[in-house]
Amino acid sequence: MIRLVVAGLLCLGLAAQNRAIRPADPGPQRLDVDLALLGATRNALADLRIRDGAGREVPYVLVPPDPRAAVWVPARLLPLPATKTTSGLELDLGAPLSTSRLRLEGLRPPFLKRFRLEGSGDRQRWTELVSAGSLFDLPGEGLRLLEVDFPAGDYRYLRIVWDDRASAPAPAPRAAFLLKAASAPVLPMAELPFLRRPSEPGVSRFTLRLPGPRVPLRALVLTVAGDGPLLREAQVTEPRLSASSLAPRSLGAARLRRVPGGAAFDLRIPVEVPEGSEIDLRVQDGDNPGLELTGVRAELEPQPWIYFEARDGGPLTATCGDARLRAPSYDLEARRDQLSRAPAARASWGPEAAAPPAPAAALDGGVGASLDAAGFRFRRQVPAGAPGLSALALDAHVLATSPRLQDLRLLDAGGRQIPYLLESRDEPLSLPLAWPAGTTRDRVTTYRIRLPQAGLPASRLVLETGARVFRRRVRVLDADPAQVRAVAEWSHADPGAPAQALVIPLPGAGPDLAVEVEEGDNQPLPIASARLLLPSWRLRFFRPGDAFQLCYGRDLEAPDYDMALLAGRLREAPAQEIVLAAGTEPAPAAGAPLKAVFWGALVIAVAGLLYMLARVLGKD
Repeated sequence: MIRLVVAGLLCLGLAAQNRAIRPADPGPQRLDVDLALLGATRNALADLRIRDGAGREVPYVLVPPDPRAAVWVPARLLPLPATKTTSGLELDLGAPLSTSRLRLEGLRPPFLKRFRLEGSGDRQRWTELVSAGSLFDLPGEGLRLLEVDFPAGDYRYLRIVWDDRASAPAPAPRAAFLLKAASAPVLPMAELPFLRRPSEPGVSRFTLRLPGPRVPLRALVLTVAGDGPLLREAQVTEPRLSASSLAPRSLGAARLRRVPGGAAFDLRIPVEVPEGSEIDLRVQDGDNPGLELTGVRAELEPQPWIYFEARDGGPLTATCGDARLRAPSYDLEARRDQLSRAPAARASWGPEAAAPPAPAAALDGGVGASLDAAGFRFRRQVPAGAPGLSALALDAHVLATSPRLQDLRLLDAGGRQIPYLLESRDEPLSLPLAWPAGTTRDRVTTYRIRLPQAGLPASRLVLETGARVFRRRVRVLDADPAQVRAVAEWSHADPGAPAQALVIPLPGAGPDLAVEVEEGDNQPLPIASARLLLPSWRLRFFRPGDAFQLCYGRDLEAPDYDMALLAGRLREAPAQEIVLAAGTEPAPAAGAPLKAVFWGALVIAVAGLLYMLARVLGKD
């Protein structure tokens, strides 16, 4: 079976993507590597090919970043005339310089100023480079930013205009320096799509989509709504293979900080390069509302740029994504040492092309050994969907009836197993609970609730209320026999803010629980909603085109599929999420009623024997 799986996975790397290239004019060209290209490559850009309109291959060279240390050029400082609302300074480099970064030194902390930055080559025509920025050095808050990035260009003069409407004029810096542009420009930040995920109170979770696997990330930079103070811990994870299953692994963590007013902040999270195309962001909200994330930008490692020569300046096509290709070898390599200093026009990328559909062979991950479905207590049809990489979320019934999750099998119509990888998720499985009317007696309100299933694993009970000022003790007990499972204190004393939800850890318990709230001499505390948080698990697999079912409830060892050897390839593309159909607990398969009949008959037989024995003893 491993050959079938390998063949299917390799096909995922054969779907090449095409992108248009727009040369600036005929002759030498310089083209920057962007996020879309890094996501499309399957072999560290060795699979890149450039062709002209006639299909002829165009030679190119990947020119690496300049290994020399950054060169900072000092500028002469001239004060600008101050007004009632602005002050500033002008920087003179003495000659035009290709640059994209400014650094100020000698500003006495603590310091926080908003500014506008403009650039010019002749001191007559000015271009706005940064419309609204801020520089700061706040040792008490651990925030410092004295460098400004702006669009690359040739400038002799720059001027910084300070905004003095909310603070006193800034003292003049001791010195200013401009970064001399190296052979590789600073890559612009690339926006990443994200999706908010279900979570427990006090935690915000998001899934971030990358354009492909192994994107060379250096950091994630967040944009958060509002300008109020912010201090929260953040962590970035991705699923990695551990033993024979996937589990979250940390890629990086940071403390997110922002001062009141929003002018000074640090929302950057350093990360290591992810292996897959999906990563998860978790933010500890504490007692604050959920994080209002409005944007995520990817900061990339320095990348090479592409040198090529356009014959006529006509449009070209770049192809990337075939993992079988090796790096090309062109005669142009003989000029590599001169290319970093050679003049070249700046070519640009055309619109990003949609990724082509994966070949049909890539959708077939092979099948495992056959297994008789009749031996399972539960058989559930998996909802229909498109073939390809899929992730099936396990619901409460599966968690309750398969506590170790080792008897799970995906079977097609012929009883053949569909290989999968078990994935542990960091986010919880949230189940809403119907909250009944309570009965109050002796200053205690009791609510009797029924969990969705018996035999659920350790979980957390979440209660919410609309009350603003209260203090209560809450107990959770097994309904029969009465046994205290957990005790928690719940209080809130701010009339102007909603109360935080109460989260009560619960060990494995029966389906019937009693929740007791000690009211004291107060009215019963209104419970607005309740939910149960369970561990979250998924099955990752290649979905076949035909119907299949999830089977469980059988004495089996954990499966041992060859697919575990290729766990990394299972994460190269986002998986289609599948949820089992909601409804009542599925009925056991045919074997279960037979067991019930057997035990019922045995009980009747024993009762009959006891009755006959009693009559015999009575006669004696």
